Amino acid sequence: MKVDVLLGLQWGDEGKGKVVDVLTPRYDVVARFQGGPNAGHTLEFEGQKYVLRSIPSGIFQGDKVNIIGNGVVLDPALFKAEAEALEASGHPLRERLHISKKAHLILPTHRILDAAYEAAKGASKVGTTGKGIGPTYTDKVSRNGLRVGDILHNFEEKYAAAKARHEAILKSLNYEYDVTELEKQWMEGIEYLRQFHLVDSEHEINNLLKEGKSVLCEGAQGTMLDVDFGSYPFVTSSNTICAGACTGLGLGPNKIGEVYGIMKAYCTRVGAGPFPTELFDETGKTIRDLGHEYGAVTGRERRCGWVDLVALRYAIMVNGVTKLILMKSDVLDGFDTIKACVAYKVNGEEIDYFPFDITEGVEPVYAELPGWKTDMTKMTSEDEFPEEFNAYISFLEEQLETPIKIVSVGPDREQTIERYTEEDK
Repeated sequence: MKVDVLLGLQWGDEGKGKVVDVLTPRYDVVARFQGGPNAGHTLEFEGQKYVLRSIPSGIFQGDKVNIIGNGVVLDPALFKAEAEALEASGHPLRERLHISKKAHLILPTHRILDAAYEAAKGASKVGTTGKGIGPTYTDKVSRNGLRVGDILHNFEEKYAAAKARHEAILKSLNYEYDVTELEKQWMEGIEYLRQFHLVDSEHEINNLLKEGKSVLCEGAQGTMLDVDFGSYPFVTSSNTICAGACTGLGLGPNKIGEVYGIMKAYCTRVGAGPFPTELFDETGKTIRDLGHEYGAVTGRERRCGWVDLVALRYAIMVNGVTKLILMKSDVLDGFDTIKACVAYKVNGEEIDYFPFDITEGVEPVYAELPGWKTDMTKMTSEDEFPEEFNAYISFLEEQLETPIKIVSVGPDREQTIERYTEEDK
């Protein structure tokens, strides 16, 4: 068996949680491979709305195995709050959720360091979520991190040493803080974490594949936030691309099957960083309001703009995307004209590739298409799509050289339409 990978192709917030939930019935296992509680995956079904931060989005679908992989960073306090809320709403976790012993722990002092580093940067701040993600990955690569498995062996001693090291850094930054309440909640989270299946997830996932089980790997954030290939330095601290599924779960590259790339019909970004197609006018505000574009974790307004096909072609290339999933097309239902960036103009020269630096001097070159001016939220089949929307899909497929297999026409699980080609029939 091979694993399929599902990930975002833009700057995050593409709607990954909903699609994982929709696809989960086809799989035996859903595994999260990177990121942490800075990622909010929103799901809506049966009149309820859920926001998952660390727990895989397959948790709602029956007896599926859900794995938090070694590439994830986990805050025990936030995990406890998230898990207890799910259990209170009738979704049992302890039989379904397995957590890698090699996943790194976000310490209370990591969160304080996150705030201290951002404050020290002043106007150059990245715009982090303040969840301690960056400092935790920093400790990981500098070989100073604590992992989930450490709570089973000499934990108090290891925690005290890590905390002391962080406190020395905070002292050097002259940053005032009080860790008391954060630490209390965190220790309660540690005790709660001990009740779950703590596993060697790389062995588990490969053994499941040997048994013929089907696995869906769930990414967090988006390709353009990848620490290597995103709009550096305004990126997250992990590899959000398909290769991250290998390192974040312990899978060989030959185990990768389909790669589902998720994109919005427009584009959004949270926090600081370059955004070539950003709209500062009434159109951008309209997209934000219609799309309810506010961060699931932070509540911050998302910056909105037209779809960027230059960045998408790049994202498809570095991920090896085989199938596209188009989200939030219904948000554009009322527009007379839809724009799509097909190239950049840099220093007067038109280019169709994603350059090393897009922080300044990049002007989008747009193609314009007629809007479909139709409410698509009640549609249940591609046969109902208006002609203009079909033309928009064909345009995207031609530009991106990848088929669009699923179209979302609303936030609910049911508002999802699969498209079929001759080879599918």
